[in-house]
Amino acid sequence: MTAVNSANQPTQASAANRAYNLFLLLVAGLGGLLYGVDVGIIGGALPYLEATSGLTPGQLSVIVAAVLLGSVLSTLFAGLIADWVGRKPLMILSGVAFIASIPVIALSHGYEALFLGRLLQGISAGFIGVVVPLYLAECLSASTRGKGTGVFQWFLTLGIVVAALVGIYYSYCVQAVASASDAATLFAFKEQTWRRIFWVSLPPGVLFVLGSLLVTESPRWLFRRGNKDRAYQVLLRSRTAEQATVELREMEETAQTVATRSMGGKIADSLLRRKYLIPFLLACIILSCNTATGINSIIGYNTGILLQSGLSDLHAHWGYVIFTCVNFLMTIVGMMLVDRKGRRFLLILGTSGIIISLVTVGILFLRTEKLSVDCHNLIQAKVDASQELSLKFDPTEATHLLAASGYSANEIDPRRASLEIIYSYGDFTSSTTFVRSDDQAITPVQITRASAVPSNKVESFFKNPFANLEAAQTAPLQIKKALIGRVPEESHGWLVALGLYAFMAFYAMGPGVCVWLALSELMPTRIRSNGMSIALVLNQSVSTTLAAIFLPFVSKFGYSSMFFLFSLFTLVYFLVAAIFLPETKGKTLEEIEAHFEGRGAH
Repeated sequence: MTAVNSANQPTQASAANRAYNLFLLLVAGLGGLLYGVDVGIIGGALPYLEATSGLTPGQLSVIVAAVLLGSVLSTLFAGLIADWVGRKPLMILSGVAFIASIPVIALSHGYEALFLGRLLQGISAGFIGVVVPLYLAECLSASTRGKGTGVFQWFLTLGIVVAALVGIYYSYCVQAVASASDAATLFAFKEQTWRRIFWVSLPPGVLFVLGSLLVTESPRWLFRRGNKDRAYQVLLRSRTAEQATVELREMEETAQTVATRSMGGKIADSLLRRKYLIPFLLACIILSCNTATGINSIIGYNTGILLQSGLSDLHAHWGYVIFTCVNFLMTIVGMMLVDRKGRRFLLILGTSGIIISLVTVGILFLRTEKLSVDCHNLIQAKVDASQELSLKFDPTEATHLLAASGYSANEIDPRRASLEIIYSYGDFTSSTTFVRSDDQAITPVQITRASAVPSNKVESFFKNPFANLEAAQTAPLQIKKALIGRVPEESHGWLVALGLYAFMAFYAMGPGVCVWLALSELMPTRIRSNGMSIALVLNQSVSTTLAAIFLPFVSKFGYSSMFFLFSLFTLVYFLVAAIFLPETKGKTLEEIEAHFEGRGAH
């Protein structure tokens, strides 16, 4: 009987290891889900918030950007906090911050409460973006680390899909109420709709906190705190005894090497050593290039891009849903390949496909953007005495503006034309969205001072830190450009959509899965948490810059130039991955650290 129990013991341990690893992946997935919901939930709620809150466009833009601000702030300190209190407590804190943000937003009745709630969501997202990949890298074995971190990205994409589907569902509900009720009832329903959209995102936050309470602390954090016995017990939760012993010995050898050199009186463990500097720089470049592919801008402005490419409003919204589904499904492919083919292979494959997709979409837009007419002088003449503009761009108005501009060709059909206006009040420049003359539910283009000029100095600083707010509050409205263009056929729109789907597929399969691995695997233990924070702050800074310049750049140079610029950034990404990035598949974190020091496995 004893022999039988002894023989069964490894099997039982192995089953327990698998069960715990699956639980780790589930908790990490819930963290990714929260991150994705943070990114995507505002898209569905914003139209109803805008229609019922009474907030100015400047205030709404701050509400949208508050998540990014909170994320930057929390990312900056996430590494320090993770080293101070541990990975597990920070995971719990990030979930609690998300849970707290929901009632603050959903029960709010003013700008300040909305801003505070969105800021809390951003703080939660920043913490999650650092601590969950960090925790997974330190807890999972080398053979499953790629798949595990891929689960985080997979659930992140699921969060974006869920947010898009929730938005579509409520848009149909609003449409049904609009067709059967009066204006007051519709207003009240819209006012409740954006609150319900936020309430829907609460359960994943609760589940993430509960899961975080049940997982163990990171073994490498415990080891660095001198708790070697507990670190070994934690390793046994997800590994066999043999694997746990090997990894603990590698931790001891790495720590002994550092201690020996320090006792030698050398400044050998300086952060400027190649074992720290090279992986840190690689991670920073990869994180910056990852955002510079245009992923956040293409997700955020996807519906507008598809509308301008020729799709109808309904088709453009469904096109975005398909786009998020491609992201979700291709992330599964990346997860299946990352531990088989390796990180470097997927990054090279993914960035190659992204470059081809971006160039293709850029060429498609270039063919139609060559045909545009600037009628800014005519629009300037329509500005009223209050320095505001209201213009209904229908086929009649399009015909008038084209004729008055001296346009006599027939490439631009007034019945299917687009208009975008770039304007400024003093130092603050803004632009309208593209409006189409064939939109039956068209509302007038409205340009007011509130749509461009911030309401206070805090908003002014984030919009343009060098602008003169007082001068802009009295400056006249200047129309910089007013471009009338040709709206392509529906078939052209679907070609652009296919190009964007290809972009999303290659991104999800390569950079989408591998970027979190690059961030957590490349950094040596001593600098991992703080290094990840700095790299993610750079990532957020690039994202903020691209978000700030996207619409002005597109308005001035067209979508084609923006896509060509993204492709150039991705080319840099491809070269870094192909030339400088080592393959980390199947290696422990200590073996990767040894590689960069030039003393171990390659």
